[in-house]
Amino acid sequence: MVKQIIVAIIAVLLVSCGSSPKKYELVWSDEFDYTGLPDELKWNYDTIGNSYGWGNNELQFYTVKRKENTWVENGMLTITALKEKGFPMAYTSARLTTKHKGDWLYGRIEVRAKLPSGTGIWPAIWMLPTENAYGGWPKSGEIDIMEHVGYNPDSVFFTVHTEAFNHIQGTEKSKPVFMPEAEDEFFTYGIEWNEKEISFLVDGKEVYKFKNRGTNSAEWPFNKAFHLLLNVAVGGNWGGVQGVNDDIFPQSMQIDYVRVYQKK
Repeated sequence: MVKQIIVAIIAVLLVSCGSSPKKYELVWSDEFDYTGLPDELKWNYDTIGNSYGWGNNELQFYTVKRKENTWVENGMLTITALKEKGFPMAYTSARLTTKHKGDWLYGRIEVRAKLPSGTGIWPAIWMLPTENAYGGWPKSGEIDIMEHVGYNPDSVFFTVHTEAFNHIQGTEKSKPVFMPEAEDEFFTYGIEWNEKEISFLVDGKEVYKFKNRGTNSAEWPFNKAFHLLLNVAVGGNWGGVQGVNDDIFPQSMQIDYVRVYQKK
């Protein structure tokens, strides 16, 4: 209840504030002020890529409605990666999405989180297009609000992928930010996204900006609705560059809230 009151106050301030962000209203949120599995009206479990390593040679098996991997308690969502037997892969975790339950074109998205640690861990807060209007990945775009790899504990990465700019070609538009406390403290990771640019934010301060140069969808496919994803991967082409240290498990990403604002 206390968190709900705080959210209401924040929403009023955002609308009335004379400086950025301007004229925003809260349109979607999860304050995690309940106990149990994530709210089914807001979250899906994504498992479709378990059979092929999600295109990144990842090592985890994402589960569905499993308390050990995803749980809400004490005002917090926890996504936990485990090393355990009895599954097709050596590790389990969870990947949540808001697809068809929270899809937005433009706005301000904020996720307050504390990140897991250790070599081999790869948490992300990110967005994908709800409909691939320009074709399959990366043609329809990807917005990485936050990515972190455990073997590089001092840095957090902010990135966009498009047909012209993506990591397969080594042309992705990205910025690493030195954040040595990201594994120990909560930070609010976010974006402000409009038809002209995507600004990446940490605790409300801009750390990176990707601008629409007005060329074509190969550079700017970000004029369609996107949805949010939260996950903790293990290994993979990036997260597993230095292998996986099995002594680190379990590892969890904790999420205090998710809030989406749009202009009135």
